Parts: sequence; C-alpha cells; structure tokens
Amino acid sequence: MVRPVISGLLRAAGLCHGFFTREGGVSEGPYASLNVGLRSGDDPQRVRENRARIARALDVAPERLVTARQVHGTEVVLVEDPFPPEEAPEADALVVERPGLAIGVTTADCAPVLLFDPFGLRAAAVHAGWCGLAAGILERTVGFLRERGTRPHELRAAVGPCIGARSYEVGGDVHEAFLAVDPAHAADFRPLGQGRFLFDLAGAARRRLLAAGLEPRRVEVLGLDTFAREELFFSYRRTRLRGEARFGLQLSALVLRAPEV
Repeated sequence: MVRPVISGLLRAAGLCHGFFTREGGVSEGPYASLNVGLRSGDDPQRVRENRARIARALDVAPERLVTARQVHGTEVVLVEDPFPPEEAPEADALVVERPGLAIGVTTADCAPVLLFDPFGLRAAAVHAGWCGLAAGILERTVGFLRERGTRPHELRAAVGPCIGARSYEVGGDVHEAFLAVDPAHAADFRPLGQGRFLFDLAGAARRRLLAAGLEPRRVEVLGLDTFAREELFFSYRRTRLRGEARFGLQLSALVLRAPEV
C-alpha cells in the first residue's frame, strides 16, 4: 500500500496531493519498491504499475497522471490534457487548472515543491534542485501563476522531502551561485572549511518562495531528509557515495477536484 506524506497546510486548503515515499510498489533490488523513474533502468512494466498505484491513490486513471522530462532548468508548462510519457515536455514545473488531471515531479534528493491557489483553482508541481533553484525555477513558476490570475500572497506551498541540511555537502560554486542571487542565502550554508559547506536546500527553497511574494505562514517545509531516511526515500547522493550505479525515484503529485456546487 502506498503511503504518501501529506502537507497539513495543503490539506487544510483542500488540495488532493501526496509526497509519495518508496513504500508500496512492486519494483525490486535498488528500485524497491515504489520506483517511478521511467528512465531509471527498472523494468518498465513495474514502473507503470507503481505509477498506476499512485494514480489510484489520487483517484485518477493512470493515464491522467503526468510528469515532465526534468532537466534542472526553469521551463514552466501548462498541462491541459494528459500526454503519454514519450511525449512529455522538457520542463521542471507543471501547472494545472483542470480538475481530474494529476501532475507530478520525480525526485531523489532534489526538492519537490507543490503550490496551490485555492481561490483561482490552479496548482503547480515543481522540481527544485540547487541548479534550478538558483536559476529561478520557483520565481518563474509563481510568475506564471500570476499571469494566469493568481495573487502570490494567496498561494499555499509545501516543500517536500529532500536532502537535509545535515546531509548535503556542497562546494564553493553552489555557495557563490546562491549569494549572487541574494546575499541572505548565506544563512542557508554552514561552513565546513576548505571551501566546503553544508547546504539547507529546503530552507533556500522557502527563501525563494518568500522572495516571490508568498506569505511565511503559507509556506510549509516538511523537513524529511531523503539521504538519511533510506527506509522511506530514494537518494541519488546516498547511492553515489556507496559506489552504486542504480537508484529509484519517488513522486510528488497533486490533482485538483471540481468545486462543490
């Protein structure tokens, strides 16, 4: 049985969503068990079944759950109709305004961010690794929503499971990239010496959301470390540090419900 982590903030606002863990799927070995990576090297039939289980948990047909080909960029795409995986656009944020159409992002240490406008009835799923985050993927997504009619201060956002501040060692290039965006990001780094830092990816994502116009009380950071919680999450960095070649991906997804009349 799939066991998603739920944001209390988004649930209270009425959004059907889930930050799904690695539990409850059919994949085996390094992909055990709820791997959703279509290009991960896992058995494609197992991946399709895993995705179907998540779709059922969201109460949509499997073909109505879509993800993009993520490239650590800043492209934002409005999803108006479901598309097959082979036609997925290159993007790191998907936006939906139609009820019954589920959108999601895949991660294995990067931060999944779900955004919901409860008044304009539109939502977004964002893949925020450090590169896309520094380049402005969250600001681009909030700007896209604003152009569709959303008022940023009314948005609700949840930053889901990602590599934690105690687990994420980075070099000076990451430090310099974020300080160039905003010197206040210095608070998201802890120096280790010799040009190395521990980096609070989720904290930096929250900072970018606030800079984009969201209110602090409407941004929730779940605080779950994908690197440290192996029983719950896949982790790219954990796999690489062990010298392993294969790893799975987890999914964070949402679906709008038709308003009650």
